[in-house]
Amino acid sequence: MVRFLKGIILIVATFTLFTIFYDYGKHWYDIYQEEYKGTETTIGENVVVEIPEGAAAKTIAKILKEKGLIHFERAFVKRLQESDYRVQSGTYTLNTGMSTLDMIKTMSPVIEVDEKIDTLVIPEGFTIEQIAARCEKQGICSAQEFLNAVNSVTTEDFPYLADVPAGANVKYRLQGYIFPATYDIYEYTTAESLVKWMLETFENNYTMDLQLRAEELGYNSFEVITRASIIEREAKIDEERSIIAGVMNNRLGAGMPLQMCPTVLYPLTDGMYDQSKVYYEDLELESPYNTYKYEGLPVGPICNPGLACINAVLYPQEHGYYYYHIDNEEEGTHVFTETYEEHVDTQIIGGPNGIPEDEVDDN
Repeated sequence: MVRFLKGIILIVATFTLFTIFYDYGKHWYDIYQEEYKGTETTIGENVVVEIPEGAAAKTIAKILKEKGLIHFERAFVKRLQESDYRVQSGTYTLNTGMSTLDMIKTMSPVIEVDEKIDTLVIPEGFTIEQIAARCEKQGICSAQEFLNAVNSVTTEDFPYLADVPAGANVKYRLQGYIFPATYDIYEYTTAESLVKWMLETFENNYTMDLQLRAEELGYNSFEVITRASIIEREAKIDEERSIIAGVMNNRLGAGMPLQMCPTVLYPLTDGMYDQSKVYYEDLELESPYNTYKYEGLPVGPICNPGLACINAVLYPQEHGYYYYHIDNEEEGTHVFTETYEEHVDTQIIGGPNGIPEDEVDDN
């Protein structure tokens, strides 16, 4: 009987605790959803906030939370990034009863009257150098202004940049983090605001699920995008991305040099990739990016990869391939092999339809 009563008490206590935690969790979940999607406005207190020039979404959210205007920075950041508004610097009077959408509208006075004047398309695999050149060509800003903006970003607004190793001999710390997408350009768009928008887009796409998967594999964001950037420049068709990711894993796991041509082309062309072939004489190029000269991964990303290549790194195919070479130049398909002998046997060297003897053909 005593044991029965103890069991009942335990059940009641467990149920009570569950109810308390459920109610507590639901309470904060409802607040999060209200800040993320709610539109209701209530009576509250006026609060004056000052938004500094060039503030990123996370910085703005932090200011609002410190002022008691929001509870969840992430909810505000997501709502701002998914909206058509862009918060402008200045001093604003907000109210604790405002919805986050009303706050965003109040702090985005220009957006409602300005119209888009241009569109900047950043393809997967573009480098910072190529983006700078395109900005100048379209008259958005000069190439040097864009590069200056890239070099001015710190980890204060984008903590994930701390994943870049201290003292890494990379050309640009932001290489790989500038997310490929289509960006609308307005009269007020500056190089600084554009770079920060691109970094926010990366943050929005590099979700918690992807971050947790990277942690399972022992990677931080820098290693993920370094690997993904090589795949982006190597793979031409969707189904080969994860295969090439598996080849990289196999070669690194076996202590073999990666010997991937884009890691030579990046420093060789100063990031412009305006040379499509690598020749044997190029393999001696002195650069920490050159995986023919140095073992392991290159010192950093060699372009800005898209989400498909990031996913390929995080979910690679497991197989026995260590080598591959171009099969169909026009379609961009590859032949994958397990041994060097197979690799050589499946290639046609020389001849009118073959590979010039001084030209390197993949791995």
